[in-house]
Amino acid sequence: MLEVFRARWILPIACPPIRNGWVAVDGHRIAALGGPGTEPPIAPRGDVLGAAILPGLVNAHTHLELSWMRGQVPPAPSMPEWVERLMALRRTGGPDGVEPVPEPIKDAIAEARAAGTTLVGDTTNTLATYDPLADSEVSAAVFRELIGFKVADARGVVAQARAELDALTKHERMQLSVVPHAPYSVSPELLRAIADAENVCVSMHLGESAEEMEFLKTGTGAWNTLLRNLGAMREDWKAPCCSPVDYIARHGLLTDRLLAVHCVQLDDDDLRKLADAGATVVTCPRSNRWTGAGVPPLERFYAAGVRVAVGTDSLASVEDLNLFGELALMRQLTPSVPPRALLESATRHGADALGFGGELGTIEAGKRAELIAVTLDGDVNGLNDDDVEAYLVSGITPDRVRWLA
Repeated sequence: MLEVFRARWILPIACPPIRNGWVAVDGHRIAALGGPGTEPPIAPRGDVLGAAILPGLVNAHTHLELSWMRGQVPPAPSMPEWVERLMALRRTGGPDGVEPVPEPIKDAIAEARAAGTTLVGDTTNTLATYDPLADSEVSAAVFRELIGFKVADARGVVAQARAELDALTKHERMQLSVVPHAPYSVSPELLRAIADAENVCVSMHLGESAEEMEFLKTGTGAWNTLLRNLGAMREDWKAPCCSPVDYIARHGLLTDRLLAVHCVQLDDDDLRKLADAGATVVTCPRSNRWTGAGVPPLERFYAAGVRVAVGTDSLASVEDLNLFGELALMRQLTPSVPPRALLESATRHGADALGFGGELGTIEAGKRAELIAVTLDGDVNGLNDDDVEAYLVSGITPDRVRWLA
């Protein structure tokens, strides 16, 4: 069924905003779009929306299985300290001694959807999020995360994880990969085995904390202590004396398939190497503030020319899964970065990085009609391109978002 939606603004992302534009939708696909002086294929549906229509947002880094921890892991002054708090809570087994907890996962997915999210990159240790995501309207790149600094048979571990994924019921909106957690929690052998596996993309925490940098440079510090306390430190492991990006490059993970999550501590040289490889930085500034990782150098991310996507991280380290909230903080931290670039990070760049660029992330003919309308305040006729883009990164609440078609 062909429908046409008109709005004061259309933000295709692939091109500049269109004032007083329209989008034609045929079934679940975008058929065409245009502006003043162009005729839609049929009469538009209803009144002109006092809103901006844009593609559904892409949350490129979540941990939905931790949603039951919402508000239960207090902020910490350092990343290792926050992780210890999270691990202590996780050892309790969750409500009623059962973890992960299905209902909070479903609620979190619904919350993200209500705030305009169409696609997530979800990292999971248990695959408990797969069925709830498959049953929802949200598309997902599901990352089966492996942790293990002491691993006897790395390739066997990867093969077992791959077999778990192969046993799942396949869905066209779902994509599956085996990924590592972080340089301080995954052995060199396991990193190489994951690099050799067949994955559309690989997401991993990288350069997140100052303690990670210390661990790779000297082998000492809080991560070493935590590994020893867990009985997971290897006596034969030698510090590589290099940066996180150089370290994963040695093990075959620095490619255009990489989503490097957080990157708070990376210097300009590391960012340039990520850009040269065609990798993507996924920034989660609200979570970084909560966990004690620090403030991400967002202006340096964009200046380096690396593709930047946006994630919320988990409800254990962020107030909500509203990606517009993430954009608002990014705008505060990076006043020199144009709002258009921030919106592209929350749409097209995330979709491309997660392997869904042909379907989502922009408003273009042939792509899926995953479109949201954001209600605009005030004199919408008096806004220009910069105004409407700045408005959309100023902090949009879910009550101002609705799905079209």
